[in-house]
Amino acid sequence: FPKQKGENIFAYLWARTVACPTTGKPIPLSPNWWLSKDPPVAVKMIAEPGMDEPRFEILEGRQALASKPDEGTISRGVARSPWTGATVDGDYIKAEAQAGRMGQVLYAVINKVKGGFEFRGPSGDDLQAVVHADGSLSARTGKWRANDLIPTEPIPEGSKTDEPIRYGERYWTDTFAPRQLLALMVYQEALQDLLSHVAREVHDGTRREALSTYLATALDKAVIYNNHHCRFDPTRGIRSVFDRHDFAFVWSFAEFDSSANLLPWVTSQVEDAYRDLAALVSPSQISFTHAKGDRPVDGLHISRGSAAYLAEAREGTIHNITVDPPYYDNVQYAELSDFFYVWLKRSVGHLFPEFFTDELTNKDDEAVANPARFEGMGRSKKELAKQDYERKMLAAFREMHRVLHPDGCLTVMFTHKKVEAWDTLATALIQAGFTIQASWPVHTESEHSLHQAKKNAASSTILLSCRKRAAPDVVRETWWDDLQGRVRETAREKAAEFAALGMRGVDLYLSTFGPTLSIISEAWPVLTSEVDPKTGQPRTLRPETALDLAREEVIRLRKQGLLLGRDIQFDPVTDWYLMAWDAFAAEQFPYDEARKLAIALGVDLDHDLMAIKRLAIKKGEFVTLQEPAARRKQGMVDEDARSFEAWIDAAHTAMMIYAEDGAGPCEVFLRESGLRREGTFKALIQALLNAIPRTRIKGKFLRPEAETLESMRLAFFDDIAAPVEEEPPVQQLQQMALHEAPGGSIFDAGSEEEDEPEEE
Repeated sequence: FPKQKGENIFAYLWARTVACPTTGKPIPLSPNWWLSKDPPVAVKMIAEPGMDEPRFEILEGRQALASKPDEGTISRGVARSPWTGATVDGDYIKAEAQAGRMGQVLYAVINKVKGGFEFRGPSGDDLQAVVHADGSLSARTGKWRANDLIPTEPIPEGSKTDEPIRYGERYWTDTFAPRQLLALMVYQEALQDLLSHVAREVHDGTRREALSTYLATALDKAVIYNNHHCRFDPTRGIRSVFDRHDFAFVWSFAEFDSSANLLPWVTSQVEDAYRDLAALVSPSQISFTHAKGDRPVDGLHISRGSAAYLAEAREGTIHNITVDPPYYDNVQYAELSDFFYVWLKRSVGHLFPEFFTDELTNKDDEAVANPARFEGMGRSKKELAKQDYERKMLAAFREMHRVLHPDGCLTVMFTHKKVEAWDTLATALIQAGFTIQASWPVHTESEHSLHQAKKNAASSTILLSCRKRAAPDVVRETWWDDLQGRVRETAREKAAEFAALGMRGVDLYLSTFGPTLSIISEAWPVLTSEVDPKTGQPRTLRPETALDLAREEVIRLRKQGLLLGRDIQFDPVTDWYLMAWDAFAAEQFPYDEARKLAIALGVDLDHDLMAIKRLAIKKGEFVTLQEPAARRKQGMVDEDARSFEAWIDAAHTAMMIYAEDGAGPCEVFLRESGLRREGTFKALIQALLNAIPRTRIKGKFLRPEAETLESMRLAFFDDIAAPVEEEPPVQQLQQMALHEAPGGSIFDAGSEEEDEPEEE
């Protein structure tokens, strides 16, 4: 890690490479060449015919802008060779990676200065140091393997590991560039020596174990911030491999300076966490260990084990249980934990042998919906995963029911945007014998999420307060037909109540789920008019049926809200587009939720909305709303048309004309089509203004649709009131970069593809 005079190197930036099919020369794979947008700093790649490798220069200000840094060498998995200008197919790139021929090239060095970063291109010393590190790693790997210090375990196939495996990462060592792995192994080796010293010098066994564990945790922190799945963000530095709660493959990655900055930083992070935790638990330690007269109280006991079997707890003895269970399929904890596990078992496995009996983490006993566990079993792996999650949650809730005092309370924290997840959790909870007596949505995320403009995410956690369901004096049959009216009324009242408090989007729908589940849990079992062909008896209600009913009431309420209380009829296609933006506040959201919203509005998602109207396209398990220009088609979004089948087609046509040609041509279109003074069209513009997120960054709308609509409002409909909006302050922007949901960034230049690495 050579340094120039006066430098404090923070990190090195690398781009993955493959050989050009024609010339054999390396193609740096980077979606863009930005280093910073404020102030503008960019990389200029120079690839001239007589060169064997590209060269890189750092440009600033106007020169950076003039270099067209948005034009990278790879987009949506397809590359462009800087040597020939020809495209390079994504299958070729994957094949090269699978064959172990994907490399990396150093293209920038980041220097940490007061108030931010400075950048320079790689020097000859930098490049020579890389070659030297490769040789050093090769020379020492054999010794490390012999001493079982290097994580050589294969990466198992799973829901979250398919992307690195697709690009040739078969072993955990493959997730690091050579110099990154060398640095981490030197840390690992030094840690072993230090732990031996601790064992000799620290005689208190508990203190020795704790100190060793915290040192190993610091090593783990170094691992997650120094691998080639980490990217550089000018607003905060290096971002963790787990920004998206998966192993997202990135084309360009950041290498932490391991010679001077990495170890002090990770150690300080562990110190800060320890200090904060100690401060948090200090009051409870005092209250539990001291009573009146300074007499110790024997009331605090901590035990580890499975929630499905609380062996030490007697029946009916616990007064309060508070649980934050796994959120269905949101995070595959065990799969992600393998990344830590292979290092921890080598650093502290001797201290906690009971935790490291397996080669990798135990995924079979984990209470998550993981379809990868049911690959090749014949039936739908998704359905089997759902059943597995429900069965494990039922076992845990039954055990909680057993140990809970008759007057005790169970509080369950849960948030998930899929009705399917709520249905599964609620079924387990109700079947275990609980009734949901109250629920509260608690705001837990940033007010302004940049990620929201791209993918929807719930910003509230729902707290469900549950008690044991009392056995009825007289057993009566409860039928769903008799409860529907009460469910509708309750959902409508609660939605209006929470909307008045400022809740919207996914959170508003979720806020009605608790009260809805409360009604059916009190009356359980609830029977339906459907007959089970196996038993000949009425089927028991699935909670999702009641939740769908609640959703319909929220749709009705929200549409009136978008229209400022007016009741105006558009058409089902237009209603779906409006409610999709209003509910999810993002261009991308789960396919299944899009389908259920379509059903509630009486349209077919696949046929009507995607195949015919092109309002959205499917990407894996998600759908993405299309911008107006992407829907251009004769008779649909058509500048030559003067009548339209759906109101949204008319609005999108006007928006497309304004965005491409300006106010003049748009005014001509509106006048000739009669839309300028059409009341329903004007109401739709009002509704769109209210539905599409109006988040601004430095005065500019994040969503282009919002930008166009606001311009049209000012030009043609100035009597329409603009929705209230806020621009996040600079300090909040920094927090957003730190806390936003995985994958989003104000520096993202590409889209999230299901089958391709994210373009940072």
